[in-house]
Amino acid sequence: MTDAGLVVFDLDGTLIDSSVDLANAVNALLADLGVSPLPDPDIVAMVGEGAAVLVRRALTASGLDPETPGALERFLAHYQAHELDCTRPYPGMAETLERLVRHLPLAVLTNKPAGATTRILEGLGLLRYFRKTIGGDSPFGRKPDPSGLKFLAETSGVSVGRAILVGDSPVDLATARNAGAQICLARYGFGYRFSVADFRRDELFIDAPADLLRVLAVS
Repeated sequence: MTDAGLVVFDLDGTLIDSSVDLANAVNALLADLGVSPLPDPDIVAMVGEGAAVLVRRALTASGLDPETPGALERFLAHYQAHELDCTRPYPGMAETLERLVRHLPLAVLTNKPAGATTRILEGLGLLRYFRKTIGGDSPFGRKPDPSGLKFLAETSGVSVGRAILVGDSPVDLATARNAGAQICLARYGFGYRFSVADFRRDELFIDAPADLLRVLAVS
């Protein structure tokens, strides 16, 4: 249980399972460039630090120049055309948000570009739950830069120490620590890759979206 005044969600791997659509878009790019596809799990392990980093990692893993001209733009075009083919909220997420929003302000902080973030949340019927969304192409920079999280707390009238970031990856953990915010890690997310040494024992954990209701003491 925690004393939170604001709940800020990561997107990919926390609110939504976008792993298949992201992997398909990467492999469509690689096909354009004349190389074999990468296994989906390998691509998913590259997700979390924004589209540009994902593309560079995939190109490097395929033996290509990570700075291949136009690669990022081609990936984004493939992804935008298919970003809702398989992407869905994690089971129980919509119901959890419906209950949380009655008690606490909610926001999204993601390294995904803002346009894709808004389209996906709207397409899945989730956008209405969030007062603000900040993407990785905002002036605040990308996580683990804490600027976006601090801004969300400030504009919600909440001290950053009473903001809780719900995420699934080491980038989310670093963001919360850099901001001085609380962290709740989603062990169900595809970005959850930690060792015991990563923790300092003030972290919170959930194994399903509904667990947030217990963590936040929301009835």
